[in-house]
Amino acid sequence: MSQPEPVELCDIGFIGLGVMGKNLALNLADNGYSIAAFDLDHHKIDEAIAQDKAESGEQRIVGCSSYTELLSKLSEPHLIILSIPAGDIVDDVCHKLIDAGIKADDIVVDTGNSLWTDTVRREKEYRGRFYFFSTAVSGGEVGARFGPSLMPSGDPYAWTRIEPVWKAIAAKVDPVSGRAIQRFEPGNPVKEGEPCAAFIGPSGSGHFVKMVHNGIEYADMQLICEAYHIMREALQMSPEEISGVFSEWNEGVLESYLIEISAEVLSKVDDETQKPLVDLILDKAGQKGTGLWTAVSSLELGSPAPTIAQAVYARSLSTLKEDRLKAAKLLQGPQFEGHLIDSRESVVQCLHDALYCSKICAYSQGFQLMQLAAQEYKWTLNFASIAKIWRAGCIIRAAFLQPIADAFERDEQLSNLLLDPFFVEQINVHQTNWRKAIANATLVGVPCGAFSSALAYYDSFRCQTLPTNLLQGQRDFFGAHTFERIDQPAGHKFHVLWNQEGRPIKPC
Repeated sequence: MSQPEPVELCDIGFIGLGVMGKNLALNLADNGYSIAAFDLDHHKIDEAIAQDKAESGEQRIVGCSSYTELLSKLSEPHLIILSIPAGDIVDDVCHKLIDAGIKADDIVVDTGNSLWTDTVRREKEYRGRFYFFSTAVSGGEVGARFGPSLMPSGDPYAWTRIEPVWKAIAAKVDPVSGRAIQRFEPGNPVKEGEPCAAFIGPSGSGHFVKMVHNGIEYADMQLICEAYHIMREALQMSPEEISGVFSEWNEGVLESYLIEISAEVLSKVDDETQKPLVDLILDKAGQKGTGLWTAVSSLELGSPAPTIAQAVYARSLSTLKEDRLKAAKLLQGPQFEGHLIDSRESVVQCLHDALYCSKICAYSQGFQLMQLAAQEYKWTLNFASIAKIWRAGCIIRAAFLQPIADAFERDEQLSNLLLDPFFVEQINVHQTNWRKAIANATLVGVPCGAFSSALAYYDSFRCQTLPTNLLQGQRDFFGAHTFERIDQPAGHKFHVLWNQEGRPIKPC
């Protein structure tokens, strides 16, 4: 009696074949991994298989109709990657995998934008049933397909098994220049270079770092938009002209993915109307929550991140479209006649320097937030490594990240980027134009909240004595909250009766 042919088992199970999931699966296949894939929408499985066959001429992705079938088609111990929306669905899938027979030595990797505290809970909840591991992914659709930035965290043993997979599919950086090694064609993965994937630390830390990445992303995008707005309104420049400015800026210290795509967005002409497409886009911004989470975390940890928070507020304010239309008819701006004193070239140069200095402050806020989180949650984070894995693959990838990595390699205990000699010099050289840019925008009534918040952060950080001494006096006056004195030992608390009669004055 003949024996049945042995079934060739797949290397990796993959659940969720949406935009990110399908592209991650194809990236894995390009790097030599066979995939058993499942999605509740069977059409997405068919689409992924069809694209894989069209690009490679092979079938490297095998479809599955159930969680049980998925497990049966995997080599043991199982490695299963989830690319599904954050929230309750993650737990639902985990419980279905338990019901299907997942084992204690199997690994389930969450690659969604989960809130980091949910990741910590899940790692504890599923311990002993399987290894719940998380990897935050940045880079969008193109990054997922051709090389994302990966921020894994969780059990160190699980990482030893996942590490070769992630380092294979991650974006690569030239170790000499620090620049991304790009690939944009299927089936030809980059093998050489430093991979933009590094173990972040204990469970939850990777998603926290990705959350801060997204907060910085919010700030970076808003700063670019404010520079665009000032050029558009104060200088009456066309989208095409501003696109040219951004393209020029992308050749220098501001070189980044976000500047590059901003130039492309502004150069796009609508096929139907032949108008700049940007002029036809409704000015109401969406958000998925990670910027908000960053701002909330900064408040909870007492880590000032005003530029990140302002970027979140700017998106919220943009949604008040009807109120803004009414206000535009009622509220006057500055009675500013004529043109700005400086030439167009001078104003544009000021904006360049303002964007550069404000970016330094936004990144300073983000990295200090991660530092305070590490202290609070007992994590050991390598900030030079984090800056390096953001140099390619992710949305905030930029030449600017190499000097940040250099700063933390010079001083692992650096508490704020604004204290690093390189960034001290950069701010000192460019801050006059930064201030001029904000003054120009204010004179003509163009909002620049992110620029202004970054400058206020900088001026507050460099200020030896802040007006908080008066604030502490106010707090002691109405609430007996006490205060410390500069002429007495630290930690000693004082309270006085402030009015002449010696009676506390109660607020109305």
